[in-house]
Amino acid sequence: MTAAASASAPPALAPVPALAILCLSLAAFGSGINMRLNDALLPQLATEFSVGLGQAAAVTSVFSIAYGIAQLFVGSLGERFGKFRLVAGACLGCALSAALCALAPDFGLLRLLRGLAGIMAAAVIPLSMAWIGDVVGYERRQPVLARFMIGQILGVSAGVWMGGFAADHLDWRAPYFVLAALFAAVGVALFLLQRRLPAHARATRVEPGSPLQRIASDFRQVFAGRWARVILACVFLEGMLLYGPFAFIAAHLHVTFALSLAMAGTLLMLFGLGGLGFALASRRLVAGLGEVGLARQGGAVAAASLLLLAYAPAWGWVVPACLGAGVGFYMLHNTLQVNATQMVPERRGPAVSAFAACFFLGQAAGVSLSGWLSARIGTAHVIALGALGLLLVAWAFGTWRASRDRSAAPAT
Repeated sequence: MTAAASASAPPALAPVPALAILCLSLAAFGSGINMRLNDALLPQLATEFSVGLGQAAAVTSVFSIAYGIAQLFVGSLGERFGKFRLVAGACLGCALSAALCALAPDFGLLRLLRGLAGIMAAAVIPLSMAWIGDVVGYERRQPVLARFMIGQILGVSAGVWMGGFAADHLDWRAPYFVLAALFAAVGVALFLLQRRLPAHARATRVEPGSPLQRIASDFRQVFAGRWARVILACVFLEGMLLYGPFAFIAAHLHVTFALSLAMAGTLLMLFGLGGLGFALASRRLVAGLGEVGLARQGGAVAAASLLLLAYAPAWGWVVPACLGAGVGFYMLHNTLQVNATQMVPERRGPAVSAFAACFFLGQAAGVSLSGWLSARIGTAHVIALGALGLLLVAWAFGTWRASRDRSAAPAT
């Protein structure tokens, strides 16, 4: 069937199975693990392969670069073959790449395979978000997206913890085998569920021209809008300023407070729990603060928490710092996400793919820059610089969002 995905699902259309959102959230859970699995493993990888900490961080930055570049293709492929179906296939690809990473005999091949993992993972979260945008109206979308993102939030926490636990008690390869099994199970479940979706939830779009021409046309339309460019610039900076330093927080806690890597990973799980708290309270927070308030106050909470984490006098202060950083970051990021699903409704797949590309290319730039700076000014100052930059981005986005709301308001 060929049809253009609508901006929201009309009430007359058949509802999608509730299990669909749950399975997509489980796919996002695996993707979250995939993204952050190596953070707490970096010291062990550096020791095992006789490389520096900054060089070991290439397993994170290569993943992010490959993930970001692959976004040039996944949005248009999702429109052509069906977003839900492509997410299912991507999960099976993630299972294969994770198994191959577990079997990598040397650092060079591991780094290459992490690039493959980034390509395979590229479709999971962006196309899930775009599919939700297709079938859920804008007025209900932010809470639904927040519930969907519970999977990724918990996956980020689980990934850091699994890496730390494996570093102290197992081999670094063990969590990759677990990840491969998880993705394989979710991929099969999604393929089975895809057959039960109503027609509008399986909609595809075919246009004339070569694939490269269609991709170029899609992205020209996405980047043509000023508001889209603002959102994409903000999410690039958000990824750079938060997740660049984030890759070194476990090492920072390990060195500063002599904590085991398992303990450091456990503390970083609180970042995800803070995000989970936001997701569970999202409906009330959206109603009470609005998008402008969520962005500004989220940035302020995240920045204050990261500054506390950077200069904590004792490790006990890390507990509220990680919780607060998670709450604040997801207040800001979820607001950017919901705007991304609506910035070009007629090209939602490519639009959300561009959003993900900017986020992960920002992370890759941030990890490389943070690794370079950490060797010169120390991890504490790197985390603090990221916090201050994130605050500026959040307040700037809030100002632009408020201006856009005022211009759209009817004259009285």
